[in-house]
Amino acid sequence: MAGRFLRAFKPIAGYMPEIAPPDRRVGFGEKIFWTAFALIAYLVMSEIPLYSVGIGGRDPLLYMRVIFASTRGSLMELGIGPIVTAGIILQLLAASQIIECDFTNPEDRGLFTAATKFFSILLTAINALTYIVGGVYGKLDFTAAAVVFAELIAAGIIIMLLDELVQKGWGIGSGVSLFILAGVAKSIWWQSFAPAVVGDRKYYGAVPATIQSIMAGDWKSLLMREGGYPTLAGLITTIAVFLVIIYMEGIRVEIPISYARYRGFRSRYPIKLLYVSNLPVIFASALFANIYFISQLVWSNFNKNNRNFWLNLLGTYKVEEWGVRPIGGLVYYVTSPNGLTGVVEDPVRAIAYLILMVASCAMFSAIWLEVGGMDPRTVAKQLVDAGLQIPGFRRSYKPMEALLSRYIPTVAILGGVLVGLLAAISNFLGAFGTGTGILLSVGILNQYYQALMQERISEMYPGLRKLLGR
Repeated sequence: MAGRFLRAFKPIAGYMPEIAPPDRRVGFGEKIFWTAFALIAYLVMSEIPLYSVGIGGRDPLLYMRVIFASTRGSLMELGIGPIVTAGIILQLLAASQIIECDFTNPEDRGLFTAATKFFSILLTAINALTYIVGGVYGKLDFTAAAVVFAELIAAGIIIMLLDELVQKGWGIGSGVSLFILAGVAKSIWWQSFAPAVVGDRKYYGAVPATIQSIMAGDWKSLLMREGGYPTLAGLITTIAVFLVIIYMEGIRVEIPISYARYRGFRSRYPIKLLYVSNLPVIFASALFANIYFISQLVWSNFNKNNRNFWLNLLGTYKVEEWGVRPIGGLVYYVTSPNGLTGVVEDPVRAIAYLILMVASCAMFSAIWLEVGGMDPRTVAKQLVDAGLQIPGFRRSYKPMEALLSRYIPTVAILGGVLVGLLAAISNFLGAFGTGTGILLSVGILNQYYQALMQERISEMYPGLRKLLGR
């Protein structure tokens, strides 16, 4: 039975835009088609500029856009940000039992989905207003502002439906993951090979710019370029970060377990170093982005002259031709410096950002351990209920919980600290697609590989479909 919170969405659930699930089995080829359709639609929307707004330009949210699969000045200005934020908030509330929801009950699942959609659309509207009122696009007249607002709302609904199209069985995997992966891949490709000529009269892409620099004997620009453009150091960092994350994915502690019903049958329970995966860095980046949105809204309405001491603590901004950029307050320290150039210009900001990112990731790791059902007590109960035990110990919750408590909390916090460090340092060194983007990409690629293999196996061997849950 749904709780009071979810029941409040019952009257509007039927009016929420929805993609109907397939009423037949969707073949592998058709799933590939609809997945590709969603991907192409996302990429096309990323290249369509908003009315009276140009794509690109300097962007203070550059290192957060990869989380939201967004492109500055396009229909994908907000990307999947509202969807991710709404989903995170409601999942945390449900996991901590602040709101009642039985996910085994179809009615509760439907109302939870309706609530998520409602808050996604609401957050899209709030973020769109923040961008417009906050001066992100400079001064817009009423007509232009109204058109941009309508475009962002429509784009938000379309991207929500594309995600639902993929997730409900028409496609493979998750639309949100697909869009993040596409955005990171596009960013890495463009930063590596783009032939466009930029301010330093060199190619934008790191590879052609490196060739130009070597031919001109300009060795300094291999590490840093004026304007924070991609460098050879950034390309090397990108490759190194990919290798480090792949290596970290394989580090684990293995606890021996045995099956109580079958003597002699033993296995191992793995506790990965990245125990809570890349969730901490997603939560931290979402938090920083929302601090930016709120501070910009407050500044544009109550503190445009940067003279209110208390509001200055939240954030101060400077108006420039391309929009506004943070210059002080909390918001200044939760936005990453622009590559090595930004670190050299303001090392205090870089250190503060590093500390805040690492501390936030560690905190979110600890929180998700409890609310996500990954704590030692919950895991011990799941293992014992599944008929497993630790060899040499009696089959009970307490011994299992005591052993898991030695590893899980420490590994979870350590993993959160490491992903925070990796994300921040990668940004400082100018990694293409950002360190956060690379972290997400490795996990998403692994998920898609497994999903594709399962789809192929179930297609070739129909008898295994029930076993694979297809």
